[in-house]
Amino acid sequence: MDTRTSFHQNVDELQQSLLKMGSLVEESISNAVDALAKLDEKLAKKIVVEDDIIDGMMLEIEERCLRLIALQQPMASDLRIIGTALKIATDLERISDHAVDIAKIAIRLSGEELIKPLEDIPHMAVLVRDMLHESLLSYTERNIHRAAALAEKDDEVDKLYSNLMNEIIGMMNSEFARNRQLSHLMFVAHYLERVADHCTNIGEGVIYIVTGKRKDLNI
Repeated sequence: MDTRTSFHQNVDELQQSLLKMGSLVEESISNAVDALAKLDEKLAKKIVVEDDIIDGMMLEIEERCLRLIALQQPMASDLRIIGTALKIATDLERISDHAVDIAKIAIRLSGEELIKPLEDIPHMAVLVRDMLHESLLSYTERNIHRAAALAEKDDEVDKLYSNLMNEIIGMMNSEFARNRQLSHLMFVAHYLERVADHCTNIGEGVIYIVTGKRKDLNI
């Protein structure tokens, strides 16, 4: 097997590792919001434990990227592919961390009754999970149009986030327990908004791979 064939095979394996990691992260975000909506402590704890698996995958991908750089003498375009893969893995790991943050809030609130049924938060979760799926598809397809479309989805998440913040602040009063729960829900919304930003980061990476130019999708 010649050097270039070996390189492309290794890049394909790297991409498969990223997609596997991305699939687990998608599931983690979805489960975290489900755990919160149902105040399911068992499911929430499962998310916290499984974060170690995702962290391990991040380290494995990082090692693959460094090995490719050290052993394959990649060209400039190859370096964009490798560097972006490493950046995507970092964004995925941080998304997983936010899923854990949400799961820990579900654990803290377990045994309580939610002040109001969760509506906007699950809606935000569906949107950010869709963004994550689309961002990974744009990566596998090297599709800059799919990547650029993430900007509009991010705007939608931002609007939901802003509306939810205003609603929660309006619900606060002098009761400590009530304000404590509402503050936790504010943090959940913030974590989901950050997940959307990480998804646009992935889209930006795809555009960089294909065009060699930087484009800010999170304006």
